Amino acid sequence: MKEVYDDKYLQIGLKISYYRKLRGLTQEQLAEKVERTPAFIGHVEAPNVRKAVSLDTLFDIAEALDVPPYKFLMFDE
Repeated sequence: MKEVYDDKYLQIGLKISYYRKLRGLTQEQLAEKVERTPAFIGHVEAPNVRKAVSLDTLFDIAEALDVPPYKFLMFDE
């Protein structure tokens, strides 16, 4: 993962957290739906950790949260 994209990964993680909470899911429940560990979801959402997410995983998360994938890729400058 390139350091230049740190802010974008941060924003993706915060959006995942926002939509997960909006749907009333825990990190554990989302992790189960996307076949990842709760620690993985925790790292993706953590504001102090930059965790790369593949497009496949992002699409799985979007589907599990019933959110169009593009919503995660609309960045604030």
